[in-house]
Amino acid sequence: MKNLFEEDDNGQSGSADFGKMFESSLKGVGAVLKAGDKIKGEILSIGKEEAFVSTGTVNDGVMARADLPKDDNGHLTVKVGDTLDLFVVQVKGSEVRVSTKPTAKNLADDLEDAFDMMLPVEGKVSEVINGGYRVVLMGKTAFCPFSQIDLRKTDSPEAHLNKKYSFLITKFEGGGRNITVSRRKLLEEEQGASAAAFKEDVKVGDIVKGTVTRLEAFGAFVELSPGLDGLVHVSEIAWSRVSNPADALKPGQSVQAKVLRIEENDGRMRISLSIKQAGEQPWDSINTLRVGEVVSGRVTRCMKFGCFVEVKPGIEGLVPLGEMSYTKRVTKSDELMKEGETVTVMIKEINEEDQKILLSLKDAGGDPWSLVPMKMPVGAILNGKVTRREPYGIFVEVAPGVVGLMPRARASDVPDYPFEKLKIGDATTVQVAELNIEDRKMSLAPPADPDA
Repeated sequence: MKNLFEEDDNGQSGSADFGKMFESSLKGVGAVLKAGDKIKGEILSIGKEEAFVSTGTVNDGVMARADLPKDDNGHLTVKVGDTLDLFVVQVKGSEVRVSTKPTAKNLADDLEDAFDMMLPVEGKVSEVINGGYRVVLMGKTAFCPFSQIDLRKTDSPEAHLNKKYSFLITKFEGGGRNITVSRRKLLEEEQGASAAAFKEDVKVGDIVKGTVTRLEAFGAFVELSPGLDGLVHVSEIAWSRVSNPADALKPGQSVQAKVLRIEENDGRMRISLSIKQAGEQPWDSINTLRVGEVVSGRVTRCMKFGCFVEVKPGIEGLVPLGEMSYTKRVTKSDELMKEGETVTVMIKEINEEDQKILLSLKDAGGDPWSLVPMKMPVGAILNGKVTRREPYGIFVEVAPGVVGLMPRARASDVPDYPFEKLKIGDATTVQVAELNIEDRKMSLAPPADPDA
C-alpha cells in the first residue's frame, strides 16, 4: 500500500492529497445552522419513522420519514445516497431537525426577494374584506385593494373569489407581516405590450380573432390579445337587429371581427370592432329571393306608415298599412303585427340598387276578390252582415274581405226591404247588382229588385 507521505512518480509528495482530504473533512465544522436556513443534504439512512441526512456541519440532521418524496401510491422515490433540498426547521444543541417543507421565514425571504426584484408571484384570492381582498401567497397572507384586482371596476367582488392570479408585491413590511399586492399593475404592463404589438401588426379593415370577455347593454368586449380588448357595439354584432348582446353572444365565445377604428386616448388604445362586417354581406345573397314568393319573417319594427319584417338575416322589407289587410281598414301598424312575432308575407318588389323590399301581408293569404267573379256574379243572392251605415246607403260584408254597398235609392225601390231598420251587425240577404273587380267595388240591391 502506498504511503501517503511518499513521493509519486512526478516527485510530488502525497501529503498534499492528505491535506486536501483533511481540509475537506473539517469543512463546515465551525458552521452554525439556524431555523430557516436552506441546505442540501445527502440521505445517510432511512428508518421506519425518521431519516438521517448530512447537513454540511459536524451534526447530522434528522427528518420525519413522512417528509420524504413519494409517488402517487405512497412509495418512496428516494434512497440512501440521494441529495435533497432541505430547510432547517429547528436547532436544539446538537440536534438539527430538517424538512422538505419551507418555514415561514423561508416563505417571507422568498416574497421579499420577489418584492426587491419586482417579480410576479402566484396567489389565490381567499376572502373579500373591507376595501379589498385577502390573498394567499406561498402560505403568507397579503392584501389586494379592490382597485388593484383588475383593469376595470368590479361590480361583483365575489367573482374573483378562489381564483388564482399573478400578483406584484407593492409593499413588504414587518418581515412579511404587512404585504400589499397588485394584479392591475401586471395587467397594465401586459396591456401595454399587447397594444404595441397590435398597433404594429394590425390596421383598420383587417379581420382579427378574439374571445368575448364581457357583455354590456351597449355591446360586447372582445379580447384580441392578453390584456387588450376591443368593443363591438350592439349595432355591429349581427345584420339582424339585436336588442340585447346576450341574445347573440356569450362570454368565452370565439369570434372573428373587422377592425373599424384604432384610436389612442390618454395613453390607452381604443379599438372598435364589427362582427357582422367580418362575414358575408346580407344583400350579396338577395338573388335567392323572388318577387311573388311567400316567405316567413320576424317583425322588427312597427312605424306609423307600416311594419318592417326581416325576411333573411340582415334583410328587411316594409309592409305598408295598405298591404296589411283586405278585410279591415288598418290605421295603426301594430293592429295586426307585433314586434318580435313571426308573420307570412309576399314579396311584391325588390329594389337591389336602393336595397329596399316591398312586402304584403294581405296577399300572402290570398286575395279574397280573386274568386268574386266566379262565386258572386251579378244576380247572385248572398247572405251578409251590415258593417257600416251612411246617409247614402249601407255596407254589407258578403264574404271575408269582400264588402258591397247597397245605395239608399236602390233600396227604396223595394218597400218591403227593411232598409231603415237594419243596424250594424245585423244579418241580411242581398243581391249582386253590379261588379267592378278592378276597383274592388260591388253594388248591392234587395233580393226582390226587379232590375237585378
